[in-house]
Amino acid sequence: MPTYTFICTKCNHIFELFRTFKEYDEGGFKCEQCGSSKVLRDYQNDAIGVEMSVRKGDGELKTLGDLANRNRDRMSSDQKAELNRKHNEYKAPVQKKELPKGMTRMKKSSGKFQWPK
Repeated sequence: MPTYTFICTKCNHIFELFRTFKEYDEGGFKCEQCGSSKVLRDYQNDAIGVEMSVRKGDGELKTLGDLANRNRDRMSSDQKAELNRKHNEYKAPVQKKELPKGMTRMKKSSGKFQWPK
């Protein structure tokens, strides 16, 4: 179930609500602290809290991508760096193919675009 973050315009209290999509569409949200209905959705905190995606439970994982994303989100930055290092070790070295006679390869750029002079 999605988590929505709101901020009360009356008392500046920030609070979260767990609602289904249908319940969210119905509206009628009130501040937990003062009871005011003058609340605004705080999209910035929602984006930070769920990393721009809705988290799925184990029963909702339908694809390998869902499973990979769930496992990635559970890893620490050190674990991600180690996995990246291991992945790059397994890559086969790139073999340059022979070019037809009279042709040359382009020089690799430094990564920054420069307009021709």
